[in-house]
Amino acid sequence: MTVNGNVSFWYAADGLPGQRTPLTGDTTADVAIVGAGYTGLWTAYYLKKADPSLDVVVLESRFAGFGASGRNGGWLTNSITGGRGQYVKSHGRKTVGRFQELLNETVDEVISAAGAEGIDAHFHKGGELTVARNEAQLARLKDAASAEALWPEAGVRFLDARETGERINVANTLGSIHHPHAARIHPAKLVRGLAEACERLGVRIYEGTAVTDILPRKAVTAYGTVEATYVLRATEGFTANLKGSHREWLPMNSSMIATAPLPDSVWDEIGWGERDTVGDMAHAYMYAQHTEDGRIALGGRGVPYRYGSKTDTDGATQPGTIKLLTDILHDMFPATRGAAIDHAWAGVLGVPRDWKATVGLDKETGIGWAGGYVGTGVTATNLAGRTLRDLILDPGSELAQMPWVNRKVRRWEVEPARWIAVQSLYKAYGIADQAEKNGRSATSKIAHIADLVSGRA
Repeated sequence: MTVNGNVSFWYAADGLPGQRTPLTGDTTADVAIVGAGYTGLWTAYYLKKADPSLDVVVLESRFAGFGASGRNGGWLTNSITGGRGQYVKSHGRKTVGRFQELLNETVDEVISAAGAEGIDAHFHKGGELTVARNEAQLARLKDAASAEALWPEAGVRFLDARETGERINVANTLGSIHHPHAARIHPAKLVRGLAEACERLGVRIYEGTAVTDILPRKAVTAYGTVEATYVLRATEGFTANLKGSHREWLPMNSSMIATAPLPDSVWDEIGWGERDTVGDMAHAYMYAQHTEDGRIALGGRGVPYRYGSKTDTDGATQPGTIKLLTDILHDMFPATRGAAIDHAWAGVLGVPRDWKATVGLDKETGIGWAGGYVGTGVTATNLAGRTLRDLILDPGSELAQMPWVNRKVRRWEVEPARWIAVQSLYKAYGIADQAEKNGRSATSKIAHIADLVSGRA
């Protein structure tokens, strides 16, 4: 029987963590961080490592890792959220190239920092593989490979069908692109270990303490107010729940399934010995990993958005989405057709209107923020945490000059325009993917229009 929800599969083995003590009245701190996911915890971690005298408080509505940090696909990869093009226009080729190198290096920094703290998050650095499974996808893949060739910093290389099959047997694959700067991880083990590392450094973490309002030098909760020199927002897909932030970032839903452990006979057919993270070139794309205990965990959009920027509570997803993801699993890996689906779950990720992440700090108000990773945050959160550290302690540093720092992004449209637009976009992507699966050899014009309207193009 498939477990649906209970936050995510990543908590199934060890159980959901007990909740730390909530805030018990007004208090003060040097830095108050709202949100105990990767962004908030990495920021706290690096601030305390840089200056142990700092009093750092983290406020979390449920428990550390309740949001995307405990539900994601476990891709520690080097993506620049939203691509490089606009950054080249604003900051130049050299700076963007360095930004890419920093994200490459961040993959290793996460692995190194976790190792130093004794965190076993099932790291396996096999790279990232993106496959094309029809002619239209192959055309986009070759275009992507050509574009990536102009960015040797990223390390992307094109693999033909034979070379791809030597890494993994995905049915009907025509080719792929691969880069080495990616690792498979266990998301919940990383976030739980990181929270414990922060506490060892002296960070105060208050759980069950929802922040209702962020004001200059203040984080307001029902249990008391934290007055701090800096208040940093690290709430990602749950940002819409904060007063005045309803249209800041759209909470996009993503859902996943995990199989039961697969027998050796299935792995013999699939291969996947390098344990690359695997995605595809579909418009409504999938993402997957080969877990430490021999499962496939696979995700995709499902129902992309809830009206009024509503967010879930327990991670349950829709039965139709479970079927959709199971069909994708079986289509890509026919040998899994007899495997049970042990778990299904969902979560929200933060999407800015221009689909690009931001990190910033307003020195006048003391309010800082980081997020809007659009699903590519497992690596970027670490770089964001170090960047927030520098914006506070060393604002002239290299990290503080990167293109995503202090960007201004317009807000999302009001309802019902927001809901209609997102539903229409993903309906269009679905139609385009089906046309390509049925034999269309070129990218659908519908998908091109959707990209333009969404702001992704």
